[in-house]
Amino acid sequence: MEKKYSYAEFLKAVGKNSSSLQAERLLNDIYMDLFLSHIHREQTKRRLLKLIDLALDQKDESAFNRLTDELMKMEEK
Repeated sequence: MEKKYSYAEFLKAVGKNSSSLQAERLLNDIYMDLFLSHIHREQTKRRLLKLIDLALDQKDESAFNRLTDELMKMEEK
């Protein structure tokens, strides 16, 4: 989901040989990707927390361990 933008690509877009419209489009793309990544991450985190609570309620140790591992890996990124 997440697109990687290079510094060179950004400089090219804002350079003197390109239009400000091209630079604005690139910045809009970057902001949109950041926003969508943030939303996706928050939704995933909320889903995992609900599933962890459910695993605790059901005393499902294997699901709890799997889900908390997944949450910790997500938090490391």
